[in-house]
Amino acid sequence: MFPQPSAPHAVTRKASAPHAVTRKVLAAAAASMLLAAGCSAQPANPPAAPATSQENPYGHIHGMSVDPETGRILLATHNGLFDASGGSPERIGPVIDLMGFSSAGGNRFYASGHPGPESGLPDPAGLIRTEDGGKTWVPLSRQGESDFHALTVTRDGVVGYDGQLRMTRDLEKWTVAGTGVRPHSLAGTPTSTVVLATTEEGVQRSDDGGKTWNLPAGAPVLLVTAFADNSTAAGVAPDGTVHLSRDTGRTWHSAGAVTGRPAAIAAAPGKDNSVQIWVATTAGLEHSEDSGTTFNPLGK
Repeated sequence: MFPQPSAPHAVTRKASAPHAVTRKVLAAAAASMLLAAGCSAQPANPPAAPATSQENPYGHIHGMSVDPETGRILLATHNGLFDASGGSPERIGPVIDLMGFSSAGGNRFYASGHPGPESGLPDPAGLIRTEDGGKTWVPLSRQGESDFHALTVTRDGVVGYDGQLRMTRDLEKWTVAGTGVRPHSLAGTPTSTVVLATTEEGVQRSDDGGKTWNLPAGAPVLLVTAFADNSTAAGVAPDGTVHLSRDTGRTWHSAGAVTGRPAAIAAAPGKDNSVQIWVATTAGLEHSEDSGTTFNPLGK
């Protein structure tokens, strides 16, 4: 069972348990959520191909992208990429179980996962790319080898996790990071080498595109994170509490909370040094314009 998120007002109360105990509880909750979601790095038995019918995308979301300039909201799901900008989400392109998903800006996205039969892609898909907003996808590398459950774009290339943490500069040749980091999600930007990894131990960070990692003191246990700019990041804990970092993940502070079960997050600069945060949950989309203090539903 997934742990139930806390109500938004709950985050304003002081925790009565010691910080170490709280971290252990959150870590256990995070691990429970990963198991319940079936997000093992490489399943012993590959999952069946995604359904070809358009299903409600909010049931199984793996990633999201938001363009604050146009208001476009894209959801990477078990049944492909959906445009959720309007009242009714509409699928874009072929059916692909998009596990790893990351924006490189504009209409360019990188992804991985398990393709449907009509996509023409091998299973697993390895690293694939679209330059037309998800209408068509091109295989780049590790087709038939890697199902990247976590994926992000950096200034140096792409970092992905398929049971091993891998990096590529040219999108073809990959190196394995000599680290024990096992991320549930990865976050970076195309203009920086800083990468954040959510793990059961807390949010780990890398300054060199994934080669080396460290766990900052007091790093919270989060499920998903996203950068709003090169220094500001937002994340959501298993209980729905939203955290914000202004120094590339070195330190974090809690803000408000979302009401649904967190699945994916996106962030962007807001007005007057605030941060806009979008969180995709099983209840739909929730949006904050005040750095995560309050959230409003965007519908389902």
